[in-house]
Amino acid sequence: MNFKPLKYISMTPQNKGPEKEASLGNASKLPDDNTPLLDVSGLRSGTDTQEILHGIDLRVDKGEVIAIMGPNGSGKSTLANTILGNPEYVVTAGNIRYKGEDITAWSPDARAKSGIFMAFQHPESIEGLPVVQFLKQAVSARKTTEVSTLEIRMEIIEWLKKLGMDDEFATRHLNEGFSGGERKRNEILQMALLEPDLAILDETDSGLDVDGLTTVASGVKSIMDHRPEMSTIIVTHYAKFLELIRPDRTIVLVNGIVVASGGDELAMDIDSNGYDRWTER
Repeated sequence: MNFKPLKYISMTPQNKGPEKEASLGNASKLPDDNTPLLDVSGLRSGTDTQEILHGIDLRVDKGEVIAIMGPNGSGKSTLANTILGNPEYVVTAGNIRYKGEDITAWSPDARAKSGIFMAFQHPESIEGLPVVQFLKQAVSARKTTEVSTLEIRMEIIEWLKKLGMDDEFATRHLNEGFSGGERKRNEILQMALLEPDLAILDETDSGLDVDGLTTVASGVKSIMDHRPEMSTIIVTHYAKFLELIRPDRTIVLVNGIVVASGGDELAMDIDSNGYDRWTER
């Protein structure tokens, strides 16, 4: 997906002025035990015409798995996209700190290079760009060094086996003619090779049948086992995915505010009882 430059509107005078290009600095290193990997404070964000998030606070520690749940239109994907730096969403207050550094005005590519990854709900297709070539360029940018095609092919083949996909998948054009399940598994393949420090899964479970859901969840768990220091934010409507990947914390968003938080038992309770207790207030 091609992003435009990030729009950031600050309500505090000292942050006004030209947008700064990120200098990765501390964001190239994992934080120590006392510094959260991600610290979102008082975040207000939305489109040019509507505020969607009304002062979100969110802390994610190194290696932590956070589930974000809520009904349609609650702001879950807006939060995920704002953390990534999608320019369709304007930040009007608050800030986003990553590895101790304020990244609120960073461009999406600077955030990606520093280790933030998002699996999109609706991945774009790019005709003419083979998966292997796309991943070679992406991994080289992430590692800031040229990676050989052979090295990437070997890694892709290893992960394709774990994701239950044919080796020929690597030669196909990026998401061109892919089924919904193939697109979602391709996102997890990218996640595995890019080795992010913060992975955001934006409704990766949507549109998957039971077998596809199990395969994708298994792939995510394999990455987590391989890189236990990686933090993960799982945005979802459903608890089924969270039965396979148990979160450390569950956060509920309704109408752009956090209305509840708890452990994985909260997700199971929502699966049984829904969101009525919050939406009726």
